[in-house]
Order: sequence, then structure tokens, then C-alpha cells
Amino acid sequence: MRVCLASTSPARLMLLRQVGIEPETLAPGVDEEAVVAAVEQAEERTLTPDEHVLLLARRKAADVAATLRERDPDFDGIVIGGDSMFAFGGEILGKPHRPEVAAARWREMRGGTGILHSGHSVFRLQPGRPAVEAHAVAVASVTFAADVDDEEIAAYVASGEPLQVAGAFTLDSLAGAFIERVDGDPSTVVGMSLSTLRHLVRDLGVSWTALWQTRSA
Repeated sequence: MRVCLASTSPARLMLLRQVGIEPETLAPGVDEEAVVAAVEQAEERTLTPDEHVLLLARRKAADVAATLRERDPDFDGIVIGGDSMFAFGGEILGKPHRPEVAAARWREMRGGTGILHSGHSVFRLQPGRPAVEAHAVAVASVTFAADVDDEEIAAYVASGEPLQVAGAFTLDSLAGAFIERVDGDPSTVVGMSLSTLRHLVRDLGVSWTALWQTRSA
């Protein structure tokens, strides 16, 4: 069965490959900031983190599913969309981009616990049948070591890794040793909750093991 990842995220692609799935990838044409702003303006409120990530995950997956329907009517498989954000101390932490911002965040986060919110959307596409979607949000808490010193923070920031990732950290790379505990599905912190994806796929009538070692057509 074919699998299309509605993302160009290297972390999400690597995660699927590690569990035996070799997806096609297609970048969604979604203006994320505009989508969130439009919904918040229409509803006259700020979306919660769970609402935010689920909205974007569903829009991304829907966009790619529609593109596949148009480009490849014979596509028989699933489309996976996701979105994540990290909250610490009640504040949403996006990508820091600048070294001084990343360093300041790490000094604040050490010894503390933040929450990773991850939205998931899966579409089942079959030729000649309406698309069917299932979606869910997964949450995992991340506790950082209290004894991460300024020298370690400086070295980590100098590596460049935290500058382009939400929350300024990764679980599956250099920052892994600075994280003491994850409560929830650890893969949620990497990019997508594999256990959540499995449940959604099964809800759509597809066996998870049917996705193993799939190849792009």
C-alpha cells in the first residue's frame, strides 16, 4: 500500500523509515500563519495548542490528498499530515533562529518540564471512492536535566542544531542526553506519535503492518 507524507520534514521522514515505512513525500501548499489567523479572526479567540496543531495537520493532509486525487487518480493508500508545537511555562516556543535566543531558552528550560503538542491527520484514498479522514492529537511532556551548565548550552547552540527546531531541542540527536524524562509516546517529541498514527490507520481499515517496507510508485 502506498504512503504519502504531507511534509518535507527530515525528522518525520526518518521516523517513518525507522519503522519500516518508505513514503512518498509531497509538500503541502498551506500558508500556516494565514490559516491560523483566519480561524482565530472568525472565532474571535486564540486557538489552544491542541487546536492549533490539529487544524494545521488536517489542512496539510487535506491539501496533499486533493493534489494526489488530481495528479494521480489511481493512488491507493494513505496520506499522513502532522504539525507540532512546544509549550513551556505557558508560552509557545517556535524555532529560535538566533543563537542568543536558543541559549536563553535553554537556560530557562533546564530543570523544567514542557509540553509537546502534535496533531495528526490521516486520509485513506482509494480510486473511485470518497476520501475518508481520521485525526487526533498526541501530547508528551519533556523534562530537562537541571544540571545542564552554561558551557554545555553554549556548545549545543554552537552546533547549530537547536536554531531551526521548535523548542530549540531534539530528542533523537545532540540534545538527547540533556533530557531526563519523557511522559507519553517518545516519538511524539521527534515529530509524530507512531502509536497515534497506528490507531488512526486502523480506524480507517488499514493494517499498520501493511505499510511496512512500502515503496514509492
